[in-house]
Amino acid sequence: MLPWSAELAGRFDQTIFDSAFLRGNPLGDPHERPVLVYLPPGYDESDQRYPSIYVAMGYTGHLGMWFNRQPFRQPYPELLDAVFATGDVPPAIVVFVDAWTKLGGSQYLDSPGTGQYHSYLCDEIVPWVDERYRTIADRDHRAITGKSSGGYAAMVTPLLRPDVFGALATHAGDAAFEVCYQSGFPLTARRLRDQYDGSYQKFFADFENRAGRTTGDDLELLEMYGYAAAYSAEPDGTVLLPHDELGQIIPEIWQRWLSRDPVHMVATETRYAEALGSMRAVWIDAGKQDEYYLDFGATAFHRAALRAGVPEERLYFELFDGKHGGIEYRYPLAVEWLCRQLAA
Repeated sequence: MLPWSAELAGRFDQTIFDSAFLRGNPLGDPHERPVLVYLPPGYDESDQRYPSIYVAMGYTGHLGMWFNRQPFRQPYPELLDAVFATGDVPPAIVVFVDAWTKLGGSQYLDSPGTGQYHSYLCDEIVPWVDERYRTIADRDHRAITGKSSGGYAAMVTPLLRPDVFGALATHAGDAAFEVCYQSGFPLTARRLRDQYDGSYQKFFADFENRAGRTTGDDLELLEMYGYAAAYSAEPDGTVLLPHDELGQIIPEIWQRWLSRDPVHMVATETRYAEALGSMRAVWIDAGKQDEYYLDFGATAFHRAALRAGVPEERLYFELFDGKHGGIEYRYPLAVEWLCRQLAA
């Protein structure tokens, strides 16, 4: 594992995309966003068309972080390139999308609390990539992958838009919200009470005055608010928390969260079950020691996929030894499997 960049067999294009959907978003975040596109070996020497795979980042992730280099670990772009370097895997174009917000993320949904990030991905980025690069421009040759909140995007986006994405890979994606989120509500309520008099307004005022000096508590409070901004914002942008000052659920708001839980979506609405059942390939995995219990979310989504009629030959499920972090080695495994499925 070299402590510096490796030579790539393919190449990356990075472009700034000017999004009409993100103009005037309620958080004032940039409407010009970077898009990183991986082109496999041989792309420039041929006229071949390729399947496309879209990569969604987890919460607090932004595009530049993909190239961060950790000791004894390669960054994902290098791991991805190695998948295609030998020529043994059917090649694909891989698109890295940025959906960061000042709250740390958007869950890749359209929301009056954050902006139109779902439409930005499906109705702007995908058509732009198909026009600019030699993709096979149909849902049966287009997949989406991601980890954590990116894994949530990989589940929920094809449920909402099966006309755009026909395959997915989710690594420890947010699902089974009763398990992965609900236990955090009393902790959020306690931290707000003890540190900010129960007020998110006071939290943000303090947080903005400590730029560059954030703590783990800060990020957990920010993340919970960010989820609420994605799942339960009012039309005027007001963000409603799903719990009260005692950490107890507010049923009508919590129901809005559940309506965006991939497991509940498939269980309660036929259109979502049909969308999942139509997928050409579904990869689901998570670490058995995941701190957010997303191994249970993965198991629940796997069961939902079976009930939706995804054939076993198009469905991959694994719980492996590992926690929530440090699992980027799983990403290229899923990409290789997706490429073989999309080429079949």
